[in-house]
Amino acid sequence: MTLPRLMQIHSLASYPAALINRDDSGMAKRLPFGGSTRTRISSQSLKRHWRFAGESTHEAAARVPFSLQGLGLPMGERTKEIVHGAILPAAMKDLPTVHPHALVAVGDALLVALYGDKGKDPKSRQALFFGHPEVEYLTTLACELLQLCMETLGTTAPDVEPDKAQLKVIGDAVKDRLQDMRKNLRALAGGAGLESALFGRMVTSDNASNKEAPVHVAHAFTVHAMERDLDFATAVDDLRNRDPSAESGSAGMFDVELTSGLFYGYVNIDVALLVANLGGDAAMAGQAASRLLQLIARVSPGAKKGSTAPFAHAEWLMVELGDDQPRTLANAFRKAVPLRGEGNDVFANAMQALQTHLRQLDAAYGQQTKRAQMSVTPPALTDFEPQPLSELSAWLQDSMTQGA
Repeated sequence: MTLPRLMQIHSLASYPAALINRDDSGMAKRLPFGGSTRTRISSQSLKRHWRFAGESTHEAAARVPFSLQGLGLPMGERTKEIVHGAILPAAMKDLPTVHPHALVAVGDALLVALYGDKGKDPKSRQALFFGHPEVEYLTTLACELLQLCMETLGTTAPDVEPDKAQLKVIGDAVKDRLQDMRKNLRALAGGAGLESALFGRMVTSDNASNKEAPVHVAHAFTVHAMERDLDFATAVDDLRNRDPSAESGSAGMFDVELTSGLFYGYVNIDVALLVANLGGDAAMAGQAASRLLQLIARVSPGAKKGSTAPFAHAEWLMVELGDDQPRTLANAFRKAVPLRGEGNDVFANAMQALQTHLRQLDAAYGQQTKRAQMSVTPPALTDFEPQPLSELSAWLQDSMTQGA
């Protein structure tokens, strides 16, 4: 048995009275498609929530049974502040007092080396992804650089500016020590972290550090026209409310847009590239893909969690394995599923649209994939029986592991 070339994951998930993904004005993100406006969830939002299994930190995510962190592989951070937010604080832990000029010299040199010529300006930096092994290497390097600077400065008082000779020695030493930094970073096994192995990495200041993404994630959108309402809300002032002499009224009034919808999601995975990004370990790639399927099914992306509780599991999933070119099933919903009408069932109509579109594709191109589905809410696709998520996940993982 050989590895399948591609893996495709399709999903339907329903969210009522929520604000899943906001734009810069605080409104729900939108997508025009097929002549009607749909509610949208960006791929960036989806990937962010999958990376952390719906939690806010790697430590919290590690406690989630199906998280990527549970694989025991190095993870990473996307940030503009890796130098002053992680590298220098860690490097200084093993050092006594550090001269302020040494800290500035090393910090500025690292910012330029990592973020490019304009790296010292926070507004000009690109938010980059750093794997934890890379951060550990850079922390060790920063510690060495700080020690070199301190040796050059000797007994120079913290409030005294170093002389020109000292500045030149420090500058030359730092520049010389940073020459092999990029080469050493690239040589780290798994240095870019699991998330980069899955979702890729782009570094505009160093093309050789880029990593191609084997996991391609589409923006999810509602299969029907956008459903929205403006929720008028007031904030009660607890103390004013208790004072009979105070003016009546609220502490604040505002509108919040809420939407409801059945969302179609699509993910395509280049199996060979995923295996290659994980050092040729097909078994580990199978585990990662299996957990990603669990995350797609279970993790809810969503803003305003405290006031809308936007938590829902996918009601339908289909996994396809095969060697043909990938193709979304989004065009099943190019004509928006109707929302109104006697006896209308949005989910059932969505499944019927999927069934029809998939059969039309198969009739035109032939069935090119092996398929398995999970369904919570009837009806499912009628051409093959639904399976529990655990069996779907195991089938996906076994297909990749046995293929090795």
